[in-house]
Amino acid sequence: MPDAQLSARALEPLLGEWRGTGAHYQALADRIRLLVLDGRIPIDTRLPAERDLAARLELSRTTVSAAYRELRDAGFVASLRGSGTLTRLPGPVLVPAPAQAEGLLDFSKAALPAATTLAAAARAAAEELPHFLADSGYDPVGLPHLRETIAERYRMRGLPTDADQILVTVGAQQAIALIARTLLSRGDRALIEMPTYPHAYEALRSAGARLVPVTVVPADGAARGVRAMRGMRGDDASGSAGVVGGSGSAGGRGSVGARGSGDDGWDPDAIEQAIARSNPTLAYVIPDFHNPTGASMSVTTRERLLAAAAGHGMIVVADETTADLDIDRAETFGPLGMYGQGRAGDAPVIHIGSASKSLWGGLRIGWIRAERATIRRLIAAKPANDLGTPIIEQLVVARMLPDMGSIMEERRGQLRAGREDVRMLVSERFPEWTMPAVDGGLAAWVGIGAPISSQLALGARNNGLSITAGPRFGFDGAFERFLRIPITYSAGETARAFDALAAAWAAVLRHPIPDTGYLADVV
Repeated sequence: MPDAQLSARALEPLLGEWRGTGAHYQALADRIRLLVLDGRIPIDTRLPAERDLAARLELSRTTVSAAYRELRDAGFVASLRGSGTLTRLPGPVLVPAPAQAEGLLDFSKAALPAATTLAAAARAAAEELPHFLADSGYDPVGLPHLRETIAERYRMRGLPTDADQILVTVGAQQAIALIARTLLSRGDRALIEMPTYPHAYEALRSAGARLVPVTVVPADGAARGVRAMRGMRGDDASGSAGVVGGSGSAGGRGSVGARGSGDDGWDPDAIEQAIARSNPTLAYVIPDFHNPTGASMSVTTRERLLAAAAGHGMIVVADETTADLDIDRAETFGPLGMYGQGRAGDAPVIHIGSASKSLWGGLRIGWIRAERATIRRLIAAKPANDLGTPIIEQLVVARMLPDMGSIMEERRGQLRAGREDVRMLVSERFPEWTMPAVDGGLAAWVGIGAPISSQLALGARNNGLSITAGPRFGFDGAFERFLRIPITYSAGETARAFDALAAAWAAVLRHPIPDTGYLADVV
């Protein structure tokens, strides 16, 4: 039996503006195929009955039948007696033969290779492991010395923290899911940025939350995009005048960011209105190098968010997994909780961190920093999901965290080079696209000028590139005018990715999709 059933009413907003100038059955099949590839429709989901979907989309049943047949022939659905049409992933043949020769280049992950010091840290951790073998190995809270090391990093960034305010998790994703499952009840409202990290809104929805979106736009995207940067040197193109920040390196560099106007990608007025109108239980935000836009909250926005949260008893969850990844941001910001300190009735702020973005994705170690009572609740709830965090990975991370200053210098160089590669290729290959200033983080949120991101991503896959379409970072079909392009790959890989995008772009433009204005209004 299928794990889930998708109604025609639920599928319609996921499809977005799918109709093109070609055959409707082909366009519908292509969009459903992309939704399956992106994970927005899980495997083993029962698709709507042909008659129901045809009525919902105002199509003939023959058109829907033809679309399902296309998906069946390509291996993306299977029709089982008594179970309907279930989504599947096909075998390894997903791209034409020319792309297969080199393999599918995966740009769906904005992630760096392992830090160069990781191998030595792993060897040292392996030698340290025998000291822990007499114990059971089930560690639901985190090794004491790792928790103290994480707490020390918060103290050095300006937020007083003790080890018993830290809970170590299996990556940041488990932290998000654990917080959502423990602190939300079904039907509670949760404030969330749009666009945002897809697995975060999935975790909130899985906990039964009703999402209240607030928009984030790329920082200075209109004024400081690629078009404005053509001909400028790479170091100057960020608009930061060469000032180097350091939000997450041990000890920090520079002072806490100056008070801003709030013109940072967020609209503080809209945030306050959403909180007052919806009274959310919890807010999930990414204040530093926001994923995917790259924006960073100004001090003004941080203070107004926490003041509004305190006034309505709302918990604020700050995902700081990208906070270390500074390239050349002009200001240095402390942990979000600092900006509500010293006030009566402060909003409770829960901080999430991770080793995966800064050290290596294969180190599945994350953490939660919260008040002691909240940590106790989370510890009590954690065994329902897992019985412990891997010991040897904790030992590796404990050895690497004290050396984060030098590790971040290495990362800064890698990200700066990747940023300039992407900036140059966008400028040369796609003059109609706009790339906002990127002063940190792992990717650029590129405006492609037309609501065809899903078609472009699908076409890129047929040219050997897996890349995530803009709507993956939102819901209800929004963000078709954007594409997240990682800045974490080598120059050769990035050039190959842009070759695939160029081929896909040319193919999509040969069959343009009418601009109805709907997606422009949403974005």
